[in-house]
Amino acid sequence: MLDTTGRDIHAEAAWLRAQGPAVRVELPGGVHAWSVNSYSVAKRLLTDPNVTKSARNHWPAFINGEIPPDWEMISWVAMDNVSTTFGKDHVRLRRLIGKAFTPRRTEALRPRVVELTNLLLDGLAAAAVPGEPVDLKERFAYPLPGMLVADLIGMSEEARQAAAKVIDLMVDTTVSPQQAQEILLGWRSAIADLIALKRAEPGEDITSDLIAARDEDGSRLTEQELADTIFAILGAGSETTINFFDNAITALLSHPEQLELVTSGQVSWDAVIDETLRVESPLASLPLRYAVTDIELDGVTIPQGDPILINYAALGRDPALHGDTACEFDVTRANKEHVSFGFGPHYCLGAGIARMVATIGLSTLFERFPQLRLAIAKDQLQPLPTFIMNGHRSLPVWLTAAEATSANAA
Repeated sequence: MLDTTGRDIHAEAAWLRAQGPAVRVELPGGVHAWSVNSYSVAKRLLTDPNVTKSARNHWPAFINGEIPPDWEMISWVAMDNVSTTFGKDHVRLRRLIGKAFTPRRTEALRPRVVELTNLLLDGLAAAAVPGEPVDLKERFAYPLPGMLVADLIGMSEEARQAAAKVIDLMVDTTVSPQQAQEILLGWRSAIADLIALKRAEPGEDITSDLIAARDEDGSRLTEQELADTIFAILGAGSETTINFFDNAITALLSHPEQLELVTSGQVSWDAVIDETLRVESPLASLPLRYAVTDIELDGVTIPQGDPILINYAALGRDPALHGDTACEFDVTRANKEHVSFGFGPHYCLGAGIARMVATIGLSTLFERFPQLRLAIAKDQLQPLPTFIMNGHRSLPVWLTAAEATSANAA
């Protein structure tokens, strides 16, 4: 069974990759799936029309009612949105939703990203207590993407904080069946309230756009597609970016010589972004895809209808692509190829926004706090309790060298 506590996702991913390109694993609740651990095989499956994300159409256990409504991972398969549809439905939804992620909208967000970044960093400096470390995840990595995505969908800060608690539980693979059921009901209620508000008072936000959007044939999103799509944008736009910031900051602070190359302008922030996404994918393993037909993979057969888990933690570190140094963080690496934004028809619609937020957030952070240091050793950071996400529970840092020196002396 996969380690639901996520104690060492990289060691587990390496072990799985050593077993083969696709390995049968056990998920919570005794559900079995195939973990895909090879970069080349994963790229093939991510574009294979015989691999789908629709449990409603292609997972017999779900269709036949064998997966209970309180299954620990039910929120990942019970949605009806662009991430879980198939064929013509997926094309229709992606076309409708894509209208809300235009380059023009992305660029229009830039001033707001700068504003939120500076607001959070001002608060970080003001709240710092001499001699005490600051949790950079809580005070910066967590709120920045969350506040921005809330702006994008037109959600109030109070509602966003409530929804964030639901998302945190959704990615926690140690939750009980009762908690899983409560998560599903909780987020549907929160999104229903938002949709009702935007129908009554439409604004310049993605929720209002999606309510009004029509496809070329005049079709709209159904009520469930609308609600599930908004929640998917909220979750995907916040949780992955939170963990990206966590991992990028941790990697740079653990490699000060590489940080110097970046802050001196010798290496770009784009290089930092891609190397972080390669070696520390914010998604460790993404549930779920399904085999539409029997799929043959180098002597292994994934039977029709079986669930598939793409093991992103294994892919970017695959020695077959990146050689003996695949597990090392190196911003000067020539080949930083990865699929952490997805690949093929499910490539992330918000990738452009995510890159902009990452560049502004990281560059401003290290400009404002050039002496930023980890407050504890990297190997003492506690992982999130999940095999789905890759990040830490907290990220304690010293904002200045003086703080670190004072604390060490004490």
